[in-house]
Amino acid sequence: MTENPTELPVVLLVEDDGLLLMEASDTLAEAGFNVLEAHHADKALDVLQDRPDVEILMTDVDMPMGSMDGFALARVVAHRWPDIPVLIVSGMGTPGPGDMPEGARFIPKPYAPTMLVRTLKACLKRAA
Repeated sequence: MTENPTELPVVLLVEDDGLLLMEASDTLAEAGFNVLEAHHADKALDVLQDRPDVEILMTDVDMPMGSMDGFALARVVAHRWPDIPVLIVSGMGTPGPGDMPEGARFIPKPYAPTMLVRTLKACLKRAA
């Protein structure tokens, strides 16, 4: 977690749609997050390897590029980095049994920017 209260919490945003990535990134930056971006799960795992300061992961589910979807990414992150909370978003329906790791949160697309920010902040508080 952010030890210095003046530091911005670091969120890793994983979204393959460029426009949605830009919109979510701008929303989160305006809300006081330091946003790292990845276009697919494999890139996200590279970022997590290189950036131990990532405090929360937000991932889309359906990402044609890369070797896994957002659910699989969430499960890998929950296993390898159990202290990083995970928020999963999708416009393709709701998760089924076993899709999400324990403790992960889900919100459907389209989501209101205020709901996104509120949910990410709640995930961070719960993980503190």
